Amino acid sequence: MFFLLKACSTNTFILCIIFHNREKGAAMVAKLGDKSMFSEVDINDTNALEATLSDADLVIHAAGPFQFAEKCTVLEAAIRTKTAYLDVCDDTTYSWLAKSFINEAIDANIPAITTGGIYPGVSNVMAAELVRASKRETNSQPERLRFYYYTAGSGGAGPTILATSFLLLGEEVIAYSKGSKTKLKPYSGMLHINFGNGIGKKDVYLLNLPEVRSAHEILGVPTVSARFGTDPFFWNWGMTAMTNLFPIEFFQDRSKVNQLVQLFDPLVRAVDGIAGERVSMRVDLETADGNNRIGIFSHKSLSKSVGVATAAFALAILEGSTKPGVWFPEEPEGIAVEARELLLQRAAQGTINFVMNKAPWMVETNPKEIGFGIFD
Repeated sequence: MFFLLKACSTNTFILCIIFHNREKGAAMVAKLGDKSMFSEVDINDTNALEATLSDADLVIHAAGPFQFAEKCTVLEAAIRTKTAYLDVCDDTTYSWLAKSFINEAIDANIPAITTGGIYPGVSNVMAAELVRASKRETNSQPERLRFYYYTAGSGGAGPTILATSFLLLGEEVIAYSKGSKTKLKPYSGMLHINFGNGIGKKDVYLLNLPEVRSAHEILGVPTVSARFGTDPFFWNWGMTAMTNLFPIEFFQDRSKVNQLVQLFDPLVRAVDGIAGERVSMRVDLETADGNNRIGIFSHKSLSKSVGVATAAFALAILEGSTKPGVWFPEEPEGIAVEARELLLQRAAQGTINFVMNKAPWMVETNPKEIGFGIFD
């Protein structure tokens, strides 16, 4: 069962958020008071879903995991009710299924963004701005784009991110090398990456993430990959071991994955108290002239930073920065180029480190630098 929080802002925008956690939804309603309501909704019940969205200005679909979902029921309901749409999808197949509804969204005159959270989401916008800056400053074409992500424990997100991690082990990793698509083993190809101030060096591993394909096709970068790692270090060892012990089909079975989540969730929650909830993203761009520039985004809490990042996308949509259609964050029709700086500034609230368009050595030798250098 999914839960829905419906809230009216002081500007009279009506916002619907679809998610899983009953306790957090009830707590939010108690905080917002009579400006909100909280109810259960089955997103597969078309009539109930459309009735709920009938007077909403924007619906945020945060009821993951999105892996192996076969329909975009919330997006379709948003189109039929002419409601603006945003999701925090982190699955390649689902995001491109959502993208296939672009013409229907244009006909309904509604803006929709898929993969609009922190990663993917803010990371896509960071990549788009690095590419734009490289072309503006050096007139050089991008050659290689690499996404690196780190989260301590579950980042405070609990079972959902745990389920997502296991489900991603059931997907071959798609990466691009000099324009050619390659398929790789999940949680392989370990690299030791410096995430800068507040995080340090962490091991990261290949995963199949949607920003790889969207950045390759939309930003025109011939070589793109994404890696993820976590703490404590033995979680990485465990993930690697599971990819070697179980066939990939095991992780494509949601019932088996749910059993794993129930088994590991108490341990993960206990370890979270020790490991913390830090999250970091590093986006590296290499250009044809050998110019390497990076962006880093680090926050002390994944759950809080996801909320802030999603709110930044929601505001951009409500302020008219998104054209009718279904878009990825790096598309100018999704987040207008002139609106990217404000979105990143909003999303970076509360970060312990946020740098853009810096040489890698600057991050390591001057780790306390915080700024929006790409816009200078």
